Amino acid sequence: MDAGGCPLLPDSVLYEIFLYLDHVDVLSVGLVCQQWRNVARDEFLWKELFYRYYRISRDVPRHPAAVSWYDEFQRLYDTIPCVEVQALTEHNDQVLHLSFSHSGCLFASCSKDCTVKIWSNEPDISLQHSSNMRPYNWSYTQFSQFNSDDSLLLVSGVFVGPHNSSSGEIAVISMENFTLLSRVRNKPYDVFGCWLNETNLISGNLHRIGRITSCSVLWLNNAFQGIESENVNVVKRLFKIQNLNASTIRTVMVADCSRYDSPDLLLDYEEQLTASSTCPVFDLGSDSEEEEAKPKQTAEPAVQELPDDGGVTAGDGLQQFFDNIMEGCTTPAMTDTELEAKVAELFVRNRTKPPELNLLPTDSNSKTKYLIFTTGCLTYSPHQIGIKRILPHQMTTAGPVLGEERRSDEFFDSLDHVIDIHGHIIGMGLSPDHRYLYVNSRAWPRDCVISDPMQPPPIAEEIDLHVFDLKTMKEVKRALRAHRAYTPNEECFFIFLDVSRDFVASGAEDRHGYIWDRHYNICLAKLQHDNVVNSVAFSPVEQELLLTASDDTTIKVWRSPRAVRIQQARRPRPRKLLFSWLMNQKS
Repeated sequence: MDAGGCPLLPDSVLYEIFLYLDHVDVLSVGLVCQQWRNVARDEFLWKELFYRYYRISRDVPRHPAAVSWYDEFQRLYDTIPCVEVQALTEHNDQVLHLSFSHSGCLFASCSKDCTVKIWSNEPDISLQHSSNMRPYNWSYTQFSQFNSDDSLLLVSGVFVGPHNSSSGEIAVISMENFTLLSRVRNKPYDVFGCWLNETNLISGNLHRIGRITSCSVLWLNNAFQGIESENVNVVKRLFKIQNLNASTIRTVMVADCSRYDSPDLLLDYEEQLTASSTCPVFDLGSDSEEEEAKPKQTAEPAVQELPDDGGVTAGDGLQQFFDNIMEGCTTPAMTDTELEAKVAELFVRNRTKPPELNLLPTDSNSKTKYLIFTTGCLTYSPHQIGIKRILPHQMTTAGPVLGEERRSDEFFDSLDHVIDIHGHIIGMGLSPDHRYLYVNSRAWPRDCVISDPMQPPPIAEEIDLHVFDLKTMKEVKRALRAHRAYTPNEECFFIFLDVSRDFVASGAEDRHGYIWDRHYNICLAKLQHDNVVNSVAFSPVEQELLLTASDDTTIKVWRSPRAVRIQQARRPRPRKLLFSWLMNQKS
């Protein structure tokens, strides 16, 4: 302990720092450690150490809630969940996904063994319930999510239909007695599904129009499908979106805009300075702080407008092209696939409802929510993020089953915003305040050209973790790197990530999970498994607790060094007097 009663960095940590900086040799480490402890409050020395040890640009300011650079060293050493404390082995096949309840008391795991297991997290981790989905013709479970009051669990899986065709299905399980309340078809299966509110969930359906053209329909479903009333809908169509060039909508999630003006952590350093005058100081070791961070690169514009140069637009040219074909004036020198793509493009131009104006929320009390999903326009591999605003009147199944009436020229819904990733998207996750969207992707070659939608470009082994500010719709900071993946396009699978107040974590195909600091943009820890790490999950009430799930069939539990010390201190120790008395009785 130092004079203020705070735990000091161990000699082993200081030793590593000093050797790295070539400040000391092995023999003098003890002396130097003591000397540096004596100047532990010297800001200049610890600031110098911090920037050099973590290789951070000096343009990066100290964490806005930090009291000193020494405290920041202490935080990054002591509060990262990097100590393995338990391995759960109840699954007998690959574990694909993990999700915590909002209270942090429960978590669920999905697996190739076709079960969803529900675990208690208090006081120690123990298995509460296991549901086998094979009796419902499921092949495996792949995703789960608790609703906002933790009373219901959404479970998504792969459903085996007639002639071994595979689609998706969503099941809703009551947390009161673990009974199955309802089942909803979900196509394709990697739409996954998500909650919109306490009792309504979103699913998908896919309708083929041609070889490379389709229509995705997103449905709002009541979790209680057994409602016996002709006046109450259990389902309502939300959006109908045309897909071009073999793309489809996948991986839906909902972002709540209400907290955008009061995020847990700002990532724009200039915004931090502006907010610092009114932002209170918090204990970085606890889960009750407020922080901030940064926007840099601009994402692709969401709404792609047609050019208007006073002459003939691209749409007019496309229409003229087809008019010439119909009149026999032109013979199209193109393949069937290329012709289908042209027809689909013309149809979507003339039969799509215009995008909503003023997408960005104007006040912090906005009840607006964003539906976020992966999509594309060039090939079947997901390479764009689509964003569609959900208005308050759309958040209930009341009203016409097919939604609002449409004019003939509004057959499809347009996207309000599109972010182009230029690579294969393999994971997405929201920050706890829903202000920032984190995206795992494997990049395409810089100048690649896609001529065949069924032949996407090769993808990099290195995974990029992008960060987008959903308030400004811009990319912030540089992409995080460290983790890797090796499967080609056609075998690529989802690598789930998770975000806490201070950290972001992700799985990887290189048999490790990874943790980064959100403010400093640095990799802090690698968490080892014996096979691919598919999913990670922070406790929403205790970011010093992290779970990782792997193809090695285990779920590993990781805690911070500080949490381990506290846990060990709480364990009852055998009393020496009682032990001596027992020994005397034996003799």
